[in-house]
Amino acid sequence: MRVEADKLKHRAKNFLRTLGACGASAPSHSKRMDAQTKQNLLERRKARSLLKTVINVVHKFLVLLVRWLSRTIYGEHGKRMPPITNLILMETATSLATKIRTRKLTSVEVTQAFIDRCREVNPLLNCVVDNRFEAALKDAERADELIASGTMTVEQLEREKPFLGVPISTKDCIRVEGLLHTSGIWNRRNIRGDKDARAMELMRRAGAIPFALTNVSECCMWWESVNTIHGRSRNPYDANRIVGGSSGGEGCIQAAAASPFGLGSDIGGSIRMPAFFNGIFGHKPTKFVVSNEGQYPVALSEEQNSFLGIGPMCRYATDLKPMLRIIADENAPKLRLDEPVDMKQVKFFYQINDGGAHLVSPVDLDIRDAMEKVMAHFRATVKAEVKKVYLDKLRKSAPMWLANMKTPSKVGFDSQLVNLDGAINPWLELAKWPLRMSNHTLIGILTALTERGGVKYDSEEYHHYVQQKQELVNEFRDMLGENGVFIYPTHPTVAPYHNEPLIRALNFSYTAIINVLGLPATAVPLGLGREGLPIGLQVVAGVNQDRLCLAVACELERAFGGWVAPEVKA
Repeated sequence: MRVEADKLKHRAKNFLRTLGACGASAPSHSKRMDAQTKQNLLERRKARSLLKTVINVVHKFLVLLVRWLSRTIYGEHGKRMPPITNLILMETATSLATKIRTRKLTSVEVTQAFIDRCREVNPLLNCVVDNRFEAALKDAERADELIASGTMTVEQLEREKPFLGVPISTKDCIRVEGLLHTSGIWNRRNIRGDKDARAMELMRRAGAIPFALTNVSECCMWWESVNTIHGRSRNPYDANRIVGGSSGGEGCIQAAAASPFGLGSDIGGSIRMPAFFNGIFGHKPTKFVVSNEGQYPVALSEEQNSFLGIGPMCRYATDLKPMLRIIADENAPKLRLDEPVDMKQVKFFYQINDGGAHLVSPVDLDIRDAMEKVMAHFRATVKAEVKKVYLDKLRKSAPMWLANMKTPSKVGFDSQLVNLDGAINPWLELAKWPLRMSNHTLIGILTALTERGGVKYDSEEYHHYVQQKQELVNEFRDMLGENGVFIYPTHPTVAPYHNEPLIRALNFSYTAIINVLGLPATAVPLGLGREGLPIGLQVVAGVNQDRLCLAVACELERAFGGWVAPEVKA
């Protein structure tokens, strides 16, 4: 019995040793697996990095090739634009309003001057797509009659109708009673506004006279203003270059001195890019401050609606504040627009570029130099606090905007292109396009093709970018506080040649990221660069701190000259 017991003990010890050996070898096996997994992951990252490098190299080659082809096809400069001969065209909208109500000018004189200018420049620029010239002159007559009647004092007119008798233009996606309301969509080519959009209604109530409608990109979703209804708009500084989009026609008409001021809208830079390319001022207000009622296409979610905003576009910074006060309506008190801004108390933060985003052009030397001069001005002249920063998340601006634009709606761009009456077959339209049988632009068709790809709504990647957005919102809030502004390029390059945006598609990310954040931003012109084209920057402030953007814009206009009248070389 004792022998059997000893045998059992010996077997048990051997069994325990075996278990111990197995237990000891398990971590070793796990470590080998972990090492293999890490190696595989590292190799995949290297492969992705190599692929990205190859794509970047190919992209840069294509950019250079397309630029060479563009110069070969178009030549160095476009046709000469008619010079500005009527001094009325050189006035600010605010000054015109003052002279009209004090009877130094008549509204009829002013309105006729801008109508004549539109007729003079539009054959070259193609910025005006519809008008109410005759009706506007009748409105001008009524404004002059009201002033002459003496039923309202000059002070009353200034308070209740601050822009009485001044003509105003707007883009073809903001509804104006009686004018086309197409948004560049072929299926909407015969649709007209049955009433004014809320922002235009408020401007009309303030005495402004709608007189011209301006061109946009197809469905207002591209940064060159071209569509199959009205064609392509051309830059006043060089007719071979783009005017931007989607408020491109509006930027163009302002730069050409064919309108004293106007309304644009902006969901990814559609006010600020045209303002930049055309050398004027444009302001995207804080989210939800200005009503989007009366725009088409409409936002498909509350998130998209927070990106979208109607704002002022004009040649002179002094016109921005009174316009914004009017269109902000009941939200104007939030903005404290009449509160003085002491430049010495403003904190300036700036970043020269986005940190090197994938497939985004480097910032032009002219723009970088201009930004440094601006910061030197604030350091030396204003004695303000200036700090250069680096916000790494800005490298992901394009994917962040694209992801956060996703909605649960099943309405796709293929449906938007036919005014929600069914949907196009993008492959069929792509086949028809070279034969000029399609009713859509190439970029519209390509957008419809690619829209369903990329980040999916409610996916893990989608939530990642939503989280990235929130983290960046927090970074900006902590950095800017209530008296900080962020100076950043509006766009990395000056206005490219027509069709070049197709190969530089993601350059819009410099403006788009500000829409994602819901912050106010003003595009400020800084004269002309070495190519004779406008350069500038954007001034970004915290939520409801629009007055800081506007104050900085006024200071930069005073210091650097603002809008420069175009003198396009032959």
